[in-house]
This record gives sequence, C-alpha cells and structure tokens, in this order.
Amino acid sequence: MSTGTDPLAPLAQLPGVPDAVAEVRKAVDRLYGHRVMRRRAAEVTSESALRGARASAALAGADWPLEEVRRRTDFGADAEARTVGAGLRVAAEAGQLLSIWRHSPLQVLARLHLLAVGDGDPAAGRPRRAGEGAEELFPLELAPVESVEVDAVDGPPPVLPPAPGAEEVAARLDQLSRLLVARAEGQGVGTPALVVASVVHGELLALRPFGAYNGVIARAAQRIVLIAEGLDPKAICPAEVGLAELGTDTYRRALAGYLAGTPEGMAAWIAHCGRALRLGVRESTAVCEAMQRGMA
Repeated sequence: MSTGTDPLAPLAQLPGVPDAVAEVRKAVDRLYGHRVMRRRAAEVTSESALRGARASAALAGADWPLEEVRRRTDFGADAEARTVGAGLRVAAEAGQLLSIWRHSPLQVLARLHLLAVGDGDPAAGRPRRAGEGAEELFPLELAPVESVEVDAVDGPPPVLPPAPGAEEVAARLDQLSRLLVARAEGQGVGTPALVVASVVHGELLALRPFGAYNGVIARAAQRIVLIAEGLDPKAICPAEVGLAELGTDTYRRALAGYLAGTPEGMAAWIAHCGRALRLGVRESTAVCEAMQRGMA
C-alpha cells in the first residue's frame, strides 16, 4: 500500500520537518557507528534507560540528581520517590513490550500505567472514567540547561486546555491504535519515525488518558515507537533527557502548537521532538566517550 494512504504522511512535508528528520537520522546513525557500540551496546542501552527515566521523572515533578537515582533502592517513601520509581519501572519494561505494541498499543499503554502507579491503585491500567480528572502535566518548572540555547519568546507561557472527557479519550485512543496497528501491518511505512513518534507523544499528552503519570507514559510510548519504527532499535537515544534539558516552558509551548493543530504548530512540535532526540543522542555519545576512556 502506498504511503499516500497514511494520514500522517502530509506532516512529513511540513516546512522544516524534512530537515528535522534528516538531522535526527544523521545524529542517530553517528551514535550507532561509535566504536563502543560494537562491544558494549547493552550497557549503553541500560544507561540510556536510566538517564531517560530520571529525566522523565524530573519533567513529572521529581528532579533528582542522576547519582541519587542510581543509589536509591526505596522509591515508595514520598510523592517524589514514587514518581522516580514510576519512571524507572516504565523505562525498564518499555523496550520489552514491542511485540504487544505492534498489534495492541492500548494494552501496552495500560501496562505502562499499571507499572507507573502500582497494582495497589484501583485505577491502575484503565483510562479515566467520566468525571475523573488528570494530574497536571508540568507540575515543576525546569529551566533550560546552560549548554542548550532556546529561542527567546515574549509573553507568559500558554495555558493548556483541560484534558478531554472520557468519551472523547476513548474514541481518539481507538483511532490512534488503529493507525499504529495499520503501520505495523505495512501501511504507511514511508512516514518517518520521528513524525510518528512525535504524534504518539503529542496525542497522549493531549488526551491525558489516565489519572496520573500521563507525561511519563507518553514519553515511554514515544521511545517504543522509535524502537518499533527502526530509528533507535537498541533504545540508546533518550529523548526524555533532551526534553528536560530544553526546559518545561519550551516543552509546553511546543505542545500548545500540537494542540492547536495548525501546520505551523505541528511542524514546531515535530521539530521540538527532533531536537530533544538529538540532545538524547548527545547524552549517549558522552556515555560512549566515557566508556571508551575507561571512566564508566
């Protein structure tokens, strides 16, 4: 079937998107060609998962230093510890759910939510019901790191609209699932992985289908798509790190563009996801360099 049947195909042609796709592809290929990847790829994958989990938890409100995350074993003491634990559990299992994702993405999302909240939560693994709300996506403001330049913008950050109701969430999740299953069956395979992953990420943030940890789940789903689509099959490019490094204000503004649904907004969102992924590549490249020098 031609890529013309893929509803995501037009997004790949928006201004700036082909360049973002090409830049991401070049960066990822360079990382995969690093000599450390020939012998220690599994270690790089593990470190990427850890760093991605830490960054995703920071975006969800628990900004712990990496060494604290590495050192701790108890993640149930308080809200921040539970958030870090959620990020770690989701990251640890996300890559193992690929076969299920290909035919049942919604089952994977339910599993990710169960991992995040724990099986003691009565809402674990199910979408919000009518009248149930969703936690705030950005409970903690993260400034961009000094090594990352972001465009200066005027005015206050946009106010994101409330999460859609349960009926709309169910309908849009079903539509998203059908699209992803069709891709797994060979339909629309020409649309770049960055575009598909960005849409999955953005749609899950827009829907906030669960009561809690929607950001953690959306970022994990993006990682699964990047694996499934073949861009990052070894899961060594932690886009979550880049999202945190770019800061929550930039993240929120880019998401507002996705929610607006305009060509400009969609292109800006995809570009933002692409830049975050390139920063994740930078993070793993530094890990590889440290391993090569015998420092890790």
